[in-house]
Amino acid sequence: MKEKKYYATSRELPAANQEPTGKRVIIHTDGSCLGNPGPGGYGVVLRYGPHRKELSGGDPQSTNNRMEMTACIAGLNALKRRCAVTLYTDSAYIVNGVTKGWAKRWRANGWMRNKKEQAENADLWEQLLDLCEKHEVSFVWVKGHAGNPENERCDQLAKAAAGKF
Repeated sequence: MKEKKYYATSRELPAANQEPTGKRVIIHTDGSCLGNPGPGGYGVVLRYGPHRKELSGGDPQSTNNRMEMTACIAGLNALKRRCAVTLYTDSAYIVNGVTKGWAKRWRANGWMRNKKEQAENADLWEQLLDLCEKHEVSFVWVKGHAGNPENERCDQLAKAAAGKF
């Protein structure tokens, strides 16, 4: 199982006046699209100590990147209070967008990637950035379809949700 850890830099961490919590949550996510674009679904597994919760949902017309992002947003939105989160995803798009500061730069530039190109999925990036400021989130990239049990479970949930449309 290949994993690459990315930790949020101080730019991505919440303000110093926000107290970190002792509650540590692990979130695994995956998104799927039957066609791209096409019917999409997402799957999320949340773990806190012995507790485990699975979430899934979908959209009749979406893209794979949107479903990957929606999975992360759904997982973080499920948290009722500020948490330290390790979020596992097989989406380099998300990991790079947050940890390399791309999404923050796009937001600062009015959701423009450069002078001519608009950033895609600005609505979801806005939500994800806000949630990353609410929680302490570390992103871990995992290779998809490589035997990681939680990633495989998220993939099953996502495909099942996409298949409902």
